[in-house]
Amino acid sequence: MFPTAIESERLSYEPLHESIDALDLYEYHRTGEMDEVMRPLGDKPHATPKETFDELTKSREAWDSSERASYAIRQKSDDEFVGVSELWFEWEKRKLSFGTWIREPFWGRGYSAERAGAMLYVALELLDLELVSVGHEPENEQSKRAIEKYVDTYGGQYDGIMRNALPPGDFGGPRDLLTYTISQEQWRESVTDDELNTIQVSR
Repeated sequence: MFPTAIESERLSYEPLHESIDALDLYEYHRTGEMDEVMRPLGDKPHATPKETFDELTKSREAWDSSERASYAIRQKSDDEFVGVSELWFEWEKRKLSFGTWIREPFWGRGYSAERAGAMLYVALELLDLELVSVGHEPENEQSKRAIEKYVDTYGGQYDGIMRNALPPGDFGGPRDLLTYTISQEQWRESVTDDELNTIQVSR
């Protein structure tokens, strides 16, 4: 169902469950690097390798059932692991929601926007969905800035705040969610040929 290899200008994307070992992924949690990454998502870093292994298992099962696609993001220049991009599908609504987390050493490089462009192509062109939704918690200013930038780039819009939209996380809840959407029509009117020429996909 999903592409197994995607490339954008500086990044590549492969199925998370196939492209990284549980112990390697757990290492980022164990060193404390993930503390600042996970907190805005309402979660704590994994406490054991088994927790990381279980998450990768869930990613594989969701991929196989076409419910969710999780991609490992890497730099094309050196194959360094950057983070994770996830797509959650609502096929009956012809809609998906997506999100990402990026390792702190790679913040501020525009990778979130580049990843959004590649995933919008997959969702709205290859999979012919009608709508992509993205959101952030009210206090997450970093995500707010990143999302607003690429939503504006692709002609999308801010839709509003959904109260108690997110289940309780490790730091309490339920939690509110500010939501934005980009339609297929808005994306087609806004995306440039130059950007499309940087995206390559294989199955």
